[in-house]
Amino acid sequence: ALTVRFITRRFIGDYDPTLEMIYRHTAVIDGEMVHFEILDTAGQEDSLQIEEKIKWGDGFAVVYSVTDRCSFDEVMRLCFLINHLHASPKRSGGSEQPPVVIVATKKDLQFDRMVSTEDGKNLSKALKLPFYEIS
Repeated sequence: ALTVRFITRRFIGDYDPTLEMIYRHTAVIDGEMVHFEILDTAGQEDSLQIEEKIKWGDGFAVVYSVTDRCSFDEVMRLCFLINHLHASPKRSGGSEQPPVVIVATKKDLQFDRMVSTEDGKNLSKALKLPFYEIS
């Protein structure tokens, strides 16, 4: 839903989070035309699948739901994998890390919240990554 919102500027309520999709989008960023290929994963990959997807990416939004503690618990593992796989000498320019942000979704669902804003901020501080909480 986050990807569809970025591309269309609208919230699509009947989004199926179990479907993996690649979206192509062009936007003007800081006066420059940027072409995006966004892999929106289904979040149900095994270790080998997720490693291949991480190798494919040049930048990452690691997204979790504040209403799902298990999704939050995956953030550190995914950030570690991104760091590890992109630091590999096999990658060209392996010394430069890709941009990574941590995004907490469903901020508006306060009554269903399982992960506090403070938990998200503390994790992002420990990982030295930007953090955003959105609805």
